[in-house]
Amino acid sequence: MHADKEKSKLLARVRRIKGQVEALERAVEAGVESEKLLHLIAAARGGISGMMGEVVEHHIWYHLTDDPEQPGVLKPDAQQALVDIIHSYVK
Repeated sequence: MHADKEKSKLLARVRRIKGQVEALERAVEAGVESEKLLHLIAAARGGISGMMGEVVEHHIWYHLTDDPEQPGVLKPDAQQALVDIIHSYVK
């Protein structure tokens, strides 16, 4: 991400995800029931998926366009790059 504001937002998300994973670790150590573990896993996965979506969106807007001031004007070969991103990161 380019701006400090964006970096701060991403770091805050990473810290929330870290907290979710640490809660999952504590739950496993405590031997909680599988239903609680599934809930914690889903929360962490949702956090990571949400962050992935934001970073992919940023990449599309700022790295696959010729001019960020003109959204939608793609660089040559950007369509294939977008398909590659989706195949690589969205599973």
